[in-house]
Amino acid sequence: MTLQQLKQVLTVADSGSMNEAAKRLFITQPSLSAAIKELEKEIGLEIFLRSNRGIVTTADGEEFLGYARQIVEQYQLMEEKYVNQGKRKKKFSVSMQHYTFAVEAFIHLAREFGMDTYEFAVKETKTIEIINDVKNQTSELGVMYLNDFNQKVIGKILREDSLEFVPLFECSIYVFMAKSNPLARKTLLTMEDLQDYPCLSFDQGERNSFYFSEEVLSTYDYKQIIKCDDRATFLNLMIGLNGYTLCSGIICQELNGDDYTAVKLDTNEKMTIGYIRKKKMPLSTLGERYVAELKKYEAQAL
Repeated sequence: MTLQQLKQVLTVADSGSMNEAAKRLFITQPSLSAAIKELEKEIGLEIFLRSNRGIVTTADGEEFLGYARQIVEQYQLMEEKYVNQGKRKKKFSVSMQHYTFAVEAFIHLAREFGMDTYEFAVKETKTIEIINDVKNQTSELGVMYLNDFNQKVIGKILREDSLEFVPLFECSIYVFMAKSNPLARKTLLTMEDLQDYPCLSFDQGERNSFYFSEEVLSTYDYKQIIKCDDRATFLNLMIGLNGYTLCSGIICQELNGDDYTAVKLDTNEKMTIGYIRKKKMPLSTLGERYVAELKKYEAQAL
């Protein structure tokens, strides 16, 4: 049984006539009839009943045609995706922790290459999902951070999944808040200064371990803490409740507006922003350009 025979039998069923099917397939009617009889002999059942008035599909034939149609349709999808590559868009996808600068870099990339030729995807998500996305190649890159606290645990997971972390730049720790926050005018903040304000933390779902937290100092005993999983909600809570979060200090006013600021935290803690990728797998052209865009933010990392 061949793919060609499956296509032939479907054409016969769709046209309702052996002669008409032969015309559509650009072969002679005797050749088509012989091919169908050979297939019926091989599978041990009659697909069509033949008469002077044409052909009728048997009950067994209907079931067979259902399977044949699935196989041919799947083949056509694979052919369109992997053979007719000139007709399909190239894809680039990246997963990331909730970094506005990483989104801004993605926007610059999309503007540079355009969406007529490329199909882009960007996903702000939980730390473990970033790792899984790159592991499964749902995303080529995953933007995240490591520090002294989480690098052993996350590094072990990356090694087990044949992934590697590539550092981009090191950052001090900043307090990100609305400009309306009473602490926003200070030039340096301590954890004691923050204790009467709610700390905002991205929820990590089932893997809500301290090691997977997007915020440094995750083990600190916060007096007030709110967990959520949406960056827009974070911004609303910063204005409505004077909430804050700990971050790299890289501000993107073009996307977040000018209602927010970052004040340096009085700590020796550092975080290393970088990306994860499959080991020994070269980056695509878009992957290299995206990394180049990310590196531009090093000048803002103090």
